[in-house]
Amino acid sequence: MTTTAPAATRTHHPTARLHDPSIRGFASDNYSGVHPEVLAALAAANEGHQVSYGEDDYTARLQELMEEHFGPGIECFPVFNGTGANVLSLQSLLPRWGAVVCASTAHINMDENGAPERIGGIKLLHVPTPDGKLTPELIDREAWGFGDEHRAQPLAVSITQTTELGTCYTPDEVRAIADHAHSKGMKLHMDGARLANAAAHLGVPLRAFTRDAGVDILSFGGTKNGLLYGEVVVALNPEAAHGLVFLRKMNMQLASKMRFLSAQFIALLEGDLWLRSAAHANAMAARLRAAVETIDGVEPTQNTESNGVFAVLPAGVAGRLRESFRFYDWDEAAREVRWMCSFDTSEEDIDAFAAAIRQELAAHHEGRAAR
Repeated sequence: MTTTAPAATRTHHPTARLHDPSIRGFASDNYSGVHPEVLAALAAANEGHQVSYGEDDYTARLQELMEEHFGPGIECFPVFNGTGANVLSLQSLLPRWGAVVCASTAHINMDENGAPERIGGIKLLHVPTPDGKLTPELIDREAWGFGDEHRAQPLAVSITQTTELGTCYTPDEVRAIADHAHSKGMKLHMDGARLANAAAHLGVPLRAFTRDAGVDILSFGGTKNGLLYGEVVVALNPEAAHGLVFLRKMNMQLASKMRFLSAQFIALLEGDLWLRSAAHANAMAARLRAAVETIDGVEPTQNTESNGVFAVLPAGVAGRLRESFRFYDWDEAAREVRWMCSFDTSEEDIDAFAAAIRQELAAHHEGRAAR
């Protein structure tokens, strides 16, 4: 008769690795792991007891750090994820009849499964852009009908820094949008999922293209820059945002053990980890861009101003490359792909990927010549 061993005597491997860490990809900066300095901060925060729901020492310290970066008088609300941060931010800016003008490629429009509309009750008025960036002129394509009861009222603008196409707004471009929006009685939200990458590219402090440029509320990203999870809603102009303390709970974004959200951002912001990690990811994207520009058949489609490279490949090439390196199609009909780099992408990763692209393109050209 077969018996089952008591639970206490069974062999258990709680730290057994289930994946091959040598496998590298370029699909998303969400694919990377957690920066070791962030893991160390989490371990340090794990000792003893702390008050829950944000009344802890770590969340208090995070507020101080955010004020160091963005100036006094701001309010910070750690949340679980970027979609939650965006919905929460926009809800706080708008009445029930308010609408948001955004780029057609904006994450809130393309990649959040209707959350702003379904959860936030917010109408999105999206505008096509050539490079992911809005301008005052593009905003005016949808910023009209004020006072018309038949039209959702365009009362906010949302821009992404860096954009979903990897491009970056300059401080002057943000200021122009903010001034234009404010002149129309609209408020300005920035989706900063890759905010640190923008700062690294621009070579300016975080506040230079956010608070100082007129942004009212910010979704400050951490997950794509080496955190385990988490973002922070930063009310840069608290007078423009209403009810955040209540909306966070209503939107299921209030963490009971908030110290673990806050501890990660402390690790990121207390020194220069946020900038080191982002600058490295940007540098790896620049290295990849320089490599693929020399390969016949690769056609870059956007400026490489952060940690992503966008390019068009010949038919069939992307599928074969993905047998070794995972990445996503951006516009499948146009054969446009997106390659993303992370804080832990190495020069060797880039060189190996570029070599694979070069080899695949050479085989493609040989195949066409043989036909």
